[in-house]
Amino acid sequence: MPATHRNRELALLAFSFVINGSALALVQLGATGAIDATFLYYCGGLTVLVLALHIVLRLRARDADPFVVPIATVLTGLGIAMIYRIDLEKKVEGWSALSIRQLVWTAIAMAGAIAVVLLLRNYRVLFRYTYVFGFVGIALLLLPLVPGLGTNANADVWVSVAGLFSFQPGELAKIALAVFFAGYLVRTREALTSVGTRFLGMTWPRARELGPLLLIWLGSLAIIVLQRDLGTGLLIFGMFVAMIYVATGKTSWVLIGVVLAVVGAIAASQVLPYVQARFTNWLDAFNPSLMDNSSMQLVTGIFGLAQGGLIGTGLGQGRPGLTPLARSDYIFPSLGEELGLVGVFAILCLYMLFVSRGIRIGMAGQDDFGKLLATGLSFTIALQVFIMVGGVTRVIPLTGLTTPFLAAGGSSLVANWIIVALLLRISDAVRSRPRVVIG
Repeated sequence: MPATHRNRELALLAFSFVINGSALALVQLGATGAIDATFLYYCGGLTVLVLALHIVLRLRARDADPFVVPIATVLTGLGIAMIYRIDLEKKVEGWSALSIRQLVWTAIAMAGAIAVVLLLRNYRVLFRYTYVFGFVGIALLLLPLVPGLGTNANADVWVSVAGLFSFQPGELAKIALAVFFAGYLVRTREALTSVGTRFLGMTWPRARELGPLLLIWLGSLAIIVLQRDLGTGLLIFGMFVAMIYVATGKTSWVLIGVVLAVVGAIAASQVLPYVQARFTNWLDAFNPSLMDNSSMQLVTGIFGLAQGGLIGTGLGQGRPGLTPLARSDYIFPSLGEELGLVGVFAILCLYMLFVSRGIRIGMAGQDDFGKLLATGLSFTIALQVFIMVGGVTRVIPLTGLTTPFLAAGGSSLVANWIIVALLLRISDAVRSRPRVVIG
């Protein structure tokens, strides 16, 4: 059975390499009319790293899920292809090209995933350091507020290291907080699931049990206020609500969490000018007075999606570069313009399959910590995709998060591949652990 898993993974990886190579070749043919083998060679180096991860899994985690790595590989490859396509449109070369930087960050992310698989023999070790991870997560979130480290960006979420490169510590903080939430909920689940008040067909928690949820809610609001980062606040609070639901099985926790999220969003939109501006752009994006200024990016992205239609203009034949931040925040509309509705649906299906495999890994586990950790990490990816895709399509207000695996950004890519490695380790432990049979 382990050999079957790895052989299946290898076959899917071969298919993913064909998809990624074809996407890059079509980008070059569509944008320049010729194939430049140099960039294809660079991507070939990343293919070697993916195969190295596959070999490590054959040796150290033979029972790991065979679908997670191929899906992440396809999504990462499509993101690199689109970033490269916009670099060609803007005639950017060398280190100034975000596609070259994305290749380097992808190599770092792959190396990080391999290191996690090799060094983390037993994921249950993380349970011992529950509160250490909680402290690390909070410290990472506060790091951009340290004088001399933060950057002059729209949101205080970036840290500059010696002026050479910058990264977003919140991406790593979400992993640390996921470990902390999983360990904390395992320790306090009995108190959270104690008998409460029965109302409307559901059991509602007692007032004293609402403390952890209210604390995380206040922390999320603090992130929104201090860092001007609506997306990270929603992401962390949503992750905690999802994990507390898995831990307790009470729907009332979800309803309370939704109410708190709505109350927090309304309060922030009334008090904080930048949040109010995002709501205004969302509700009245096509107002001519806004289109020339604040909502121009949103409207341009929507026009790009409309231009793509059902099957898209074809890779390399659209004009996604007209949209500001088309390689990062708005990479989804860029893909939608050239791949069309069919293409973005296929990408969303890949995300759905990735998340479903992660949740399945969690539900198949026999220990509560692994179940909560796998579910929390998977839901984080799902919620981040919903927040980002919903923002650029006007389903919800735009928040500024990155699209996992696709968008340009090193810290996000590294964090997402670490999530891949953790899911691989958990799935290997779940499948290799002997089952208790009662005869």
